[in-house]
Amino acid sequence: MTKDEKITKHLIDKMFEIAGHDFTYENLLGRVDKWYNENTMTQKQHDEWKEYSIRYIRKEKRMPLSYAERAFAWFDLSYGLKVEQPQAPDIDNIN
Repeated sequence: MTKDEKITKHLIDKMFEIAGHDFTYENLLGRVDKWYNENTMTQKQHDEWKEYSIRYIRKEKRMPLSYAERAFAWFDLSYGLKVEQPQAPDIDNIN
């Protein structure tokens, strides 16, 4: 396993841990069902995962903050869970 593969595995496992899901990187290999559409994380969980991931990427790849933030943005786009959106207020009951 390459260093990039180890980082990917670690960050995916950490994402599921923070989001409170019982998945791991290994559990998802080869799955073809719609597990991605059925699992989300809150904005607070995403912020925690983002902060952790950027620090981890900086440490493991020895890169400046701006590069680690950019690397995380691409990683999140590729592998990150959807973030739950707040419910819009019911506009039928205004007044």
